[in-house]
Amino acid sequence: MVKQQSVIGKQHTGETSLKMLFSSAIRADVLALLLNNPDEKFYVREIANLIRKNPSGVKRELDNLEKMGILFSHRVANLKYFQANKMSPLFSELKNLIDKSLGLPGALKTIVRLAGAKAAFLYGPYADGEDVGSVDLFIIGASSNNIGAGLKELEEKFSKKINYTAIDESEYKNRKEKGDVDLEKLLSGKRITLIGRI
Repeated sequence: MVKQQSVIGKQHTGETSLKMLFSSAIRADVLALLLNNPDEKFYVREIANLIRKNPSGVKRELDNLEKMGILFSHRVANLKYFQANKMSPLFSELKNLIDKSLGLPGALKTIVRLAGAKAAFLYGPYADGEDVGSVDLFIIGASSNNIGAGLKELEEKFSKKINYTAIDESEYKNRKEKGDVDLEKLLSGKRITLIGRI
């Protein structure tokens, strides 16, 4: 009888943990960012800026996830940095769950946001809904040159080749103002917006 109660108690705790885990949209965004970049550490305002959420809500979710052992933190001077806990027994399962739920567009959104892009979209056959082996990505204003490494990882994970074009914001505006035929053709076609306004 006592043994049965402890099993029921453990099951209830597991259900409570699941409810705690998926109770917030902010939490989902925080998990997507940190679990997709497990070797990176971020401070609260940086995370809030990247996922475009209120810093106080982000801080609350970070603290909850740290209590659950999914994240860990450490202080450097007066900043508290958070990072995914790769030693957590939930790490692999959560990462896979997030990858499946976000799909390739969601994973790409995380990568281009981290690169500091102002806007990014998918175009071509994939955006038209065709099941193809490659994806065409257009990125505007990315400040990081490390985007290729992140995209390479996604190519392996989703078994799709990612062809990308990255231009800076001033070049994009200049080409748009001059009526660049190739750019106009690209913008007039069907596309899947990842971030920003075109």
